[in-house]
Amino acid sequence: MEFALVLPFLLVLMFGTIEVGLVMFTQSLMEGALRDASRYGITGQEADADARLESIVQIIEDKTIGLVDMDTARIDVLTYDSFGQIGEGEAYIDGDGNGQYDLGETFTDENDNGAWDADLGTTGPGGAGDVVLYRISYDWPIIAGYMKSILGSEEGKLPLSASVAVRNEPWDLIE
Repeated sequence: MEFALVLPFLLVLMFGTIEVGLVMFTQSLMEGALRDASRYGITGQEADADARLESIVQIIEDKTIGLVDMDTARIDVLTYDSFGQIGEGEAYIDGDGNGQYDLGETFTDENDNGAWDADLGTTGPGGAGDVVLYRISYDWPIIAGYMKSILGSEEGKLPLSASVAVRNEPWDLIE
């Protein structure tokens, strides 16, 4: 009789522990995968930027051992001139004083694309000496339904992300 009363609580605790463990393991794998991918990316072993980017994505896929669905994960590889530019947007005049850029406000088009950009990074693994930000975002599908409210997700997904910023080696100086 006592076992029948305690069993539901034990099952909830057990499956919750497994779910949290899987989330923490996946987060750790994502961080390690980005670290390994950035180590490859900074070397310039592959001269062609597109081929290097494909290799970087493949490293991330291999290192996450199938726990991250690469079809739904978002991988960003952005190049900057300096570490200080990471996450910085183009300068603008906040005409209405709301603290954010609104359509029609004056801005400095630093990358000459004709539109205001919230991030100055350009897509790609960059060249020799460039600063590169590697970032992955993935919505973990919560397996145990009751964990949705505990983990704070109404949609049944828990957003995971990892990022690392590095400077590419000066491979153009080595001949």
